[in-house]
Amino acid sequence: MIDHYLGRVLDALDEQDLWSETAVIVMTDHGHYLGERGIWGKPGVPIYSQMGHIPLMVAWPGASAGDVESLTTTVDVHATLCEIFSVTPEHRTHGHSLVPVLSGTGPSTRTHLLTGIWGLEVVYVDNDVKFVRAPIESNRPLEMYSNRWSTMPLHAFPQMRLPRPNVRASLSFMPGSEVPVIKQPFGVADEVPFWARMSAFHGDVQFNRREDPEEEHNLLNGSALRMSPEVEALREALKEIEAPIAQMERLLL
Repeated sequence: MIDHYLGRVLDALDEQDLWSETAVIVMTDHGHYLGERGIWGKPGVPIYSQMGHIPLMVAWPGASAGDVESLTTTVDVHATLCEIFSVTPEHRTHGHSLVPVLSGTGPSTRTHLLTGIWGLEVVYVDNDVKFVRAPIESNRPLEMYSNRWSTMPLHAFPQMRLPRPNVRASLSFMPGSEVPVIKQPFGVADEVPFWARMSAFHGDVQFNRREDPEEEHNLLNGSALRMSPEVEALREALKEIEAPIAQMERLLL
């Protein structure tokens, strides 16, 4: 069905000769494990390439077909659209526009990216390395910043319901912005949202992206790093986006 209706869109571009003035961006949500690494679905494991390395195809007016090796992530598409339409976002975002890369007027503006699942590992990626940082054993301190508490009851899946905010909740602001949200801390004995219950942590993970693109050889073998260039790079990347102090503490950064 998706192929059929996307085909109708592309046919319309052909029929109306719009390719010279239209950018078409095709991308996906996260991936899905289909038995790789003995995994099925999208469980709480470090974000390996099968989950995090998603398709991105862009038809850009005037650009020839080809592969682009620049590092990018999904939030960059938002920044790209904002630049195309001369829109200044009202709130801060973490995207980097791809217009210089797509138009051939400049190199990539991104040297690294961050990804992860709330309450689980945090992943740092640059051109050379993927470094997955596991939290400390108790996975605390842990905080959620959200304005969606009342809109996610998930009645059909009670095991996935968010714990209600309690007396320790406070009105705060999304880090790096003036957007008001509820901030809920979670102690060691507290029930946490289901995302953070999906995994048992086994230490940090690191891959050489140039020599091991399939991510088959963990250079750390389950050990946790105290100090390394990768630890420092992750620390600086989190500071750059004004990550909360609790995030730094739970990752021993």
